[in-house]
Amino acid sequence: MEKIALVKSYFLPIGKEVTVKVPTGETKSGFFGGEKEIYRKETKWEQTGFSDSIIDSERLAEDLQASIDKLNADGFIVHSIVPLISGDYSYKYQAQGISSSKRVLSETESVSGGASYGYGYGYSYTDSLLVIAKKI
Repeated sequence: MEKIALVKSYFLPIGKEVTVKVPTGETKSGFFGGEKEIYRKETKWEQTGFSDSIIDSERLAEDLQASIDKLNADGFIVHSIVPLISGDYSYKYQAQGISSSKRVLSETESVSGGASYGYGYGYSYTDSLLVIAKKI
């Protein structure tokens, strides 16, 4: 008997370092005699979103290990692990017409118009892993 487990991959969280005020638990006398709480500045990482192209490989490895451990506990042994690949692409093409007309007092032509251009790119990433296991 075979069993297949899907281990989904996730994109890497991205963020930035921000400075925050953290209370120290201490107070000091204020200018007008009141107590004033003392703060210290700390830098911490704050998530702002997720990457659109980089997989969180550490999380994928942890999720894969958890899936293998569960299969082993249920009496299965892993036979193979198959990556499932996804991707994305983009392209653009713009054609500018070029025209020419005969000049009145000359044997030459007047050329007008623009240039054409195009570009394209694509990339792939591991969308998930299929863990194929057999009953022992």
